[in-house]
Amino acid sequence: EVQLVESGGGLVQPGGSLKLSCAASGFTISSSPMTWLRQAPGKGLEWVSTLYRVGNTYYLESVQGRFFISRDDAKNTLYLDMNSLKPEDTAVYYCAMGQFTSTSNRGQGTQVTVSS
Repeated sequence: EVQLVESGGGLVQPGGSLKLSCAASGFTISSSPMTWLRQAPGKGLEWVSTLYRVGNTYYLESVQGRFFISRDDAKNTLYLDMNSLKPEDTAVYYCAMGQFTSTSNRGQGTQVTVSS
């Protein structure tokens, strides 16, 4: 059974950093494109970043240069390093199999709140 479990969210001040983790089981993350999505309060699901099997990365324009997606194949875990966080980054963050908005097996999410 495919399972994705996100962690690492929390409350951070504007300008701060957080590193999200997504532990995978039931499949090997290096065998699939992997994606981070987010949903802000009262808004729809938004694509954030995709990591392809060969290492190509893509980012939402508003997070380009601040967020970095990576994976640890030995730990079968996907990461999202988030820097220079802004209040508008506040959302529940999800990891999922697939690329861009074509995803499946989304995890339960982890809350990120950026506030002073």
